[in-house]
Amino acid sequence: MDMSYREIHMPLNEVVAVLQDLNEFVVSFDRLGSRQAFGSADEYTVGKYIADRDVARRLSRARHVISVALDAQLSDDENAEIDTLCDQGRFYGSDSATSTPQTCPAEPTSASGRTDSTASAEVVG
Repeated sequence: MDMSYREIHMPLNEVVAVLQDLNEFVVSFDRLGSRQAFGSADEYTVGKYIADRDVARRLSRARHVISVALDAQLSDDENAEIDTLCDQGRFYGSDSATSTPQTCPAEPTSASGRTDSTASAEVVG
């Protein structure tokens, strides 16, 4: 199935919120990496940033926003294909020889296997 040219519509306010978070993370991790390279930051500094800025929850929310749009606009087969691609990620703490595949969500899932922690979301289009 070739989905590479499909368009998914999402509410602009949701897209902007996700982009703001992603921009913060990219810039901050770049700065943290530079500080580590020059010896003025260590793993504790990175961990503190992740905890203080609630990075895991905010990334989970970004994934949820995208998942809701996909669930609403793609077929079950297309969503299953995306879930399979997500299962191929490199997950911290996973030993590929002994671990079972991880799914995209870390929250309750919908029938397609992705997050479904809200009743509905506005989808533009």
